[in-house]
Amino acid sequence: MSELAWLFLVLGTTAFGGPAAHIAMMQREVVDRRGWLTLEQFLDLVSATNLIPGPNSTELAIHIGRERRGWPGLLVAGACFILPATLIVLGLAWAYTRYGALPAVDGVLYGIKPMIIAIVVQALWKLGRSAIKTVWLGALAAAAIAAALLGVHELTILAAAGAAVALARGLVPRGDTVAAWLPLPWLVSGAGGIATANLVSVFGVFVKVGAVLFGSGYVLIAFLRADLVERLHWITQSQLLDAVAVGQVTPGPVSTTATFIGYLLGGPGGAAVATLGIFLPAFVFVAISAPLLPRLRRSPVASAVLDGVNVASLGLMAAVTISIGRASLVDVPTIALAVTGAVLLIRFELSSMWLVLLGGITGVLLTLG
Repeated sequence: MSELAWLFLVLGTTAFGGPAAHIAMMQREVVDRRGWLTLEQFLDLVSATNLIPGPNSTELAIHIGRERRGWPGLLVAGACFILPATLIVLGLAWAYTRYGALPAVDGVLYGIKPMIIAIVVQALWKLGRSAIKTVWLGALAAAAIAAALLGVHELTILAAAGAAVALARGLVPRGDTVAAWLPLPWLVSGAGGIATANLVSVFGVFVKVGAVLFGSGYVLIAFLRADLVERLHWITQSQLLDAVAVGQVTPGPVSTTATFIGYLLGGPGGAAVATLGIFLPAFVFVAISAPLLPRLRRSPVASAVLDGVNVASLGLMAAVTISIGRASLVDVPTIALAVTGAVLLIRFELSSMWLVLLGGITGVLLTLG
């Protein structure tokens, strides 16, 4: 158990580059170096994380912990992977609230924000080539983009897309309504009428997001923008971008963006409940689904719904990229940074860690000059 804890503490401290990089590092440590799992077992667990909501690399850590040391290992591996990033982001959130108006900090964020746009564009490029397998799925992605830009609730878009693919493949009786077919009818509900942030309501918003977050961790931006910026007005779009930038520049799960936002809303207590809310569903879903994985993998309905949800997730990512791009690409230097970042990522596959570092340095130089 101590070796399991130490491995995931180290990974949580050094795993830069997003979920794909995290998964590659886990494969190297768990399969190649330690032989805890065979490659086939590891790939089965990777596939399993795509069948449930939540941050994929965090759920993979939780799965590995369960395979290695049962239910206690599930808790230890997941918590140790999350903890380092949470503490780092907590420190940065404190510094941001205290020193955020300083020119140097503003310059760093000025340069990082366009790079975030480039990172999301690159994620869309790679995920789109994998997820959009047919013209029909491409049309579904375009419809999701249009619906998101028109203000349709993002959970409704995901649910409808999953149902649409299942219907198109003849896996759901056409007489059934989507609401009757879906096991989670609360997906189509909004965030409620909360006007001010308190610890309970902060937890409620983040646990809801954690419970329905399919696809790449970057889809998190769409969910947080819809709830926290558009509906509740708890934070500004600029603050959201700052939070996403911090999530990118730190190691570990991108979802620790929630820690940063929670601190802005309620100090250390807000950070704690937001972090608990965003990650708690991942532990629950892994615990519930792990014993059922053999049947889930063979389920044509699960496969169809996952295809639809993944495509709709790409649509949400594209829509939110358009929106936040207007806020961060404000002049020629920021546009040039975004284009340069996209080229470096797509053509040369530069690590997002180095890209964010380059953006921060360039931003400081531009603002000081």
